[in-house]
Amino acid sequence: MFKKVLIAEDHEIANISVQKTLHDLGIHNTKYVYYCDHALTWIKNAIRDGESYDLLITDIEFEDDDSPQEIKDGLSLIKAVKMVQPDIKVIVLTAKDRSALINEMFRDNQIDGLVRKARRDGQHLREALQTVYQHRTYQSPDSKKFIQEQNSHEFTQFDLHIVKLLYEGISQKEMPEYLQQRDIRPSSLSSIEKRLNLMKDVLGFTKNEQLVAHCKELGFI
Repeated sequence: MFKKVLIAEDHEIANISVQKTLHDLGIHNTKYVYYCDHALTWIKNAIRDGESYDLLITDIEFEDDDSPQEIKDGLSLIKAVKMVQPDIKVIVLTAKDRSALINEMFRDNQIDGLVRKARRDGQHLREALQTVYQHRTYQSPDSKKFIQEQNSHEFTQFDLHIVKLLYEGISQKEMPEYLQQRDIRPSSLSSIEKRLNLMKDVLGFTKNEQLVAHCKELGFI
């Protein structure tokens, strides 16, 4: 089992709960911090001292309490930590939905486990610790269901025409003319923007590039 664990969590009660779960599994060498900058500093210091952490457990969202911080969220912390210690295991423990980014980080091997803060999250954290220790990835059942619901979208032919044009490098403003040339209706700019915004909202994306990459991965383009 993991020997040395760093917990980045800005809510004290949640932090104590995570520590108890770790102690129940026989993991006693734990350190907890409330700020992402502090977490990265502890990681760097441990590497310098030749006593690296085996595991980072972090939330995604950290509240702004007017204390100046360079790293403001857990996902940015993970990326910074992986730059200095690529082999560290990472479990995300959160109540927030950032499904698109989390899926991307799973694919890039930056995250090993995801536990959603909800009922039975203590049990799910135990399962995550045991699974990730065995070099396998873990998503708690409720987080899988939540992500699947967030990522469900039934693409229409119109949607696919729009995405294909984006893939071909056609800007949104140019799309109405292309659609009209191909006798595709509707073809107004407002209709295009509405469908693009709907697809991105449902799938949890913020950029058209993410939507195109998702559709390419699904084999739509």
